[in-house]
Amino acid sequence: MGTPHIGAKLGDFAKVVLMPGDPLRAKWIADTYLHDVRLVNEVRGVLGFTGKTKNNIPLSVMASGMGMPSIGIYSHELFTHYGVEAIIRIGTMGTYQKDVHLKDILLAEGASTDSNWMSQHHLGGTYSAIADFSLLLTAYQAAKTLGHPVHVGNILSADIFYDTDQNTWKRWADLGILGVEMEAYALYVEACKLKKKALAMMTVTDSFILEEKLTAEERQLGLSQMVETAILTAEEYTKNAL
Repeated sequence: MGTPHIGAKLGDFAKVVLMPGDPLRAKWIADTYLHDVRLVNEVRGVLGFTGKTKNNIPLSVMASGMGMPSIGIYSHELFTHYGVEAIIRIGTMGTYQKDVHLKDILLAEGASTDSNWMSQHHLGGTYSAIADFSLLLTAYQAAKTLGHPVHVGNILSADIFYDTDQNTWKRWADLGILGVEMEAYALYVEACKLKKKALAMMTVTDSFILEEKLTAEERQLGLSQMVETAILTAEEYTKNAL
């Protein structure tokens, strides 16, 4: 029996799950990079697949939806109900820094936030959400091995996409934040709380400084580089965990 949001059976997911935001991107990844693929979830149109990489390593890919509440739900249920040990978010982001370029891969060593996500824990302080170091190091080495441009640092996980304050990003940039997305903070908190592993890996598709965006063709190429890096990371993690 599944969870309220996932209809898969126990054993349907691999130990590592790649999580793009878009369900159709999850399908594209499964169709393009995996074989012996099975559809394991389609509740609410959130598609999940399990298959094997070209090196016959089991791997799952499932959409997270948009925003921290969505990825918080799915990561929690995968970690607690389906025996998933590691989730690698693979998404897109906008950069705040001039030395981070379009199509580069960004690995979120840490995630800052403007969200109220941590209020549930009643800490009375500020919690710093960080990636699992073993996944982070493996991903960095994978990107270097594949020859893909990669950056590591602190990012912003934002609740707001259309910000009425046009200068908000500049204040974060002044603190060294590399760029913005909307999911990593909640994923990192769930993983830490549940003693699991997580990493957010993003392709830079927009530049706040240069006011540039990738074309559709460029976006596809950039995403391919990120997915290749994520798959190699998942393979290395799975082999080392066995």
